[in-house]
Amino acid sequence: MNVSILGAGAWGTALAILLADRHKVVLWGREEGAMRDAEAKRENAAYLPGFALPPGVQATADFQAAVDHAGRGEGLLIIASSVAGLRPLAQRLQGKSIPNLVWLCKGFEEKTRLLPHQVVREVLGAELPHGALSGPSFAQEVAAGLPCALTVASTSAALRECVVAAVHGRSMRVYSTDDLVGVEVGGAVKNILAIATGVIDGMGLGLNARAALITRGLAEITRLGVALGGRTETFMGLAGVGDLILTCTGDLSRNRKVGLGLAQGKKLDTIVAELGHVAEGVRCAQAVRALAQDVGVDMPITNAVAAVLFDGDSPRAMVERLLSRDPRDEAA
Repeated sequence: MNVSILGAGAWGTALAILLADRHKVVLWGREEGAMRDAEAKRENAAYLPGFALPPGVQATADFQAAVDHAGRGEGLLIIASSVAGLRPLAQRLQGKSIPNLVWLCKGFEEKTRLLPHQVVREVLGAELPHGALSGPSFAQEVAAGLPCALTVASTSAALRECVVAAVHGRSMRVYSTDDLVGVEVGGAVKNILAIATGVIDGMGLGLNARAALITRGLAEITRLGVALGGRTETFMGLAGVGDLILTCTGDLSRNRKVGLGLAQGKKLDTIVAELGHVAEGVRCAQAVRALAQDVGVDMPITNAVAAVLFDGDSPRAMVERLLSRDPRDEAA
């Protein structure tokens, strides 16, 4: 199968490495010099250093060539940008012959509060077979060939079958669901909760506190997801609790690192600059807080994180706000 990946960050590069033993993969990035170096040196040193690009991967900055490659036969086009980059890439795809389309990004678009599939449908229409590939996955581990399991979500059974055929195998398992909303909400909100967990860990509040926060965070994800049309069982799967646990506890988590930095008293701009990569939870927090208010969903952890990021609250104030809440029925 011909596979093209639009976005040469760490995750896009890792997936290209994974798929190259079975497919012809074109990895597109917007920076011509970086792509030329990656192709010549067989390594994406800027975003995933230390991992060689296999012979089956072609790195390029030629957008049309990448799209054409996926369009040959029953190909697969994968968007591996941030949520902020999804709409511009979709706009570049307008009027082009597009095969099966999936994206890897997790979050809500900041200004519109739209989920990725809503952005894609708004730009490209609902008729195009499309979906999300999500779940607990650190790029470095995928590139190293360590075991991983993901979920492909789409209302198109044919699209789900295409993605499973392309990605499932060896160290990667791919499950499928038609609950696109649930999968995308789980992938988006867990990043905000990982920031909160980083704060808890950075303040030395203990493993009990971490477990409590993750558990109550899952309740927040589920409440919002169901309100937006997702199914409760989705949040007990890979794209829900699975991704939440990984992002909240893994040392490779960018969003958790944001929380750790906040607990150390660092400014948000400094933390983001030090990361050198996008931490989607920062961009997502405002949108989720506002959306939850609009649909009448209680999300105290999300609200507390957004208050630290954007309203000037201290990490200690965040913790005090959460601890001072009145008791309630756990299932409420």
